[in-house]
Amino acid sequence: MEELDPKQTSRAAAFELWMKAPMPMVTLFKTLDVTRLVRLRRKRGLKFNMLLCWCIGRAASRTKEFYTLPVGDRLIRYENLAVNTVVALKDGGIATCDIPVSESLDQFQRDYLALTARVRETGEPYDLNGDYMVIGASALPQTEIDGAVNIYAGFYNNPFLIWGKVRTKLWRASLPISFQFHHTQMDGGHAAQFLEDLQKEIFAICC
Repeated sequence: MEELDPKQTSRAAAFELWMKAPMPMVTLFKTLDVTRLVRLRRKRGLKFNMLLCWCIGRAASRTKEFYTLPVGDRLIRYENLAVNTVVALKDGGIATCDIPVSESLDQFQRDYLALTARVRETGEPYDLNGDYMVIGASALPQTEIDGAVNIYAGFYNNPFLIWGKVRTKLWRASLPISFQFHHTQMDGGHAAQFLEDLQKEIFAICC
């Protein structure tokens, strides 16, 4: 990773405006058509959340703003992306797990299964230290939700997506999803385009 001079980046004005704001996070909501992911889950026995996380990583990797993140009072440039998922533990608790973003679905699946199994077995979170900008993701599949506005703690500025139960009607499946991001990292237009790209990645996935 590399510390940037904010004044020498396209985020200079946003850095000045939002770094000291009491609530610099913005949340967008979008309903995705996830029919292809549901079909692929059934056809190949794959985990739905793994498939969605892979699509999230693919869409984010095509958005340059994801590689830059405000950390403390600095602006940091990263070389790689990861998606963080929540793992249910044997004792009823939870822990988080970072999965490196990969262009290959097979590679991402191998990493996802191995790393989440490690977290479930050890009960300890798995964090990718080093040059990774981590995208948070959390699923609440027990119930239908329209989205969520996550807490802002002031030290976790990473983008974050939350979703609930897939909704099915006839032969189609839909999923409302919320996307929270720090306004220093990107503007609403960048975030909206990311959500459009996420939908395109889902449509493009091979069933």
